[in-house]
Amino acid sequence: MSNTHKPEIQNIKVDGYNIVSYSYGKGEHVLFLLNGGPGLPCDYLRDPHIHLVEEGYRIVAFDQLGCGNSDRPEDVSLWNITRYVEEVETVRKELGIVNFHLLGQSWGGWLSIEYALTYPDEIRSLILANTCGDLQHLTTELNRMREALGSETVAMMLHHEAMGTIDHPEYQAAITILNYRHVCRLKEWPSSLLASVDDWNMGPYGTMQGPNEFLYIGNLKDWNRISDMDSLEMPTLIITGTHDEIGPACASRMNNVLPNSEVVVFHNSSHVPFYEEPDLYFKELQIFLSKN
Repeated sequence: MSNTHKPEIQNIKVDGYNIVSYSYGKGEHVLFLLNGGPGLPCDYLRDPHIHLVEEGYRIVAFDQLGCGNSDRPEDVSLWNITRYVEEVETVRKELGIVNFHLLGQSWGGWLSIEYALTYPDEIRSLILANTCGDLQHLTTELNRMREALGSETVAMMLHHEAMGTIDHPEYQAAITILNYRHVCRLKEWPSSLLASVDDWNMGPYGTMQGPNEFLYIGNLKDWNRISDMDSLEMPTLIITGTHDEIGPACASRMNNVLPNSEVVVFHNSSHVPFYEEPDLYFKELQIFLSKN
């Protein structure tokens, strides 16, 4: 993945806070990236997509409030999806982005769905990568993945969650196994992914999602937009991996209600196919973008 392209960095004020955006290239067609997290710097999603500049795209990403080079306030009332939607819209307007392709990955996918339901008019196409429209349904899928570790391990995890001792080494070992099965299956995680993970702000993440990728107890735990997604008429590409923590069952649930969608499943990937199967991922992404 090429990182030779220099970004245009812009500071944008949102509700008095500083948000840092990154734009690459001057292409006519804009691919606007909303990364996962919450509280995760955009490096891991931004960097693999920069090379699309060479295909004529302008690539835009930003560090959401609370992470990366943007401000990191500690006011927990800021950590809600409605405020983040307005943050996205402010960044879009400030950067003059119109008629754009919106790619949301993981939490960025929930944010993209919510944004598209609120501000559909400028979205040329929607890419929902490794994400879902119903978090209660996702919880059932995550429990299935946990159960694959075995009944004794599940009992151990439930014990620590009940006792509030999830920092215990045996609990963390189980989470590590799940991460290497369902988040990134590469033995060595790429530097951009590690850069984001190592700088994760657990304030927004813990408030909105929970303490880890496999326990949703934050303010998003009951979020469900499946019944509203039939109003999203823009062409939509749904991306998932066979081993994804937010996998094919979640993709199918969205595909069943979206009026103009298609699904691509990457058979040897989990949550980050742009690292796990990059050649195939970017081939499928460019096919979709070129026809929309």
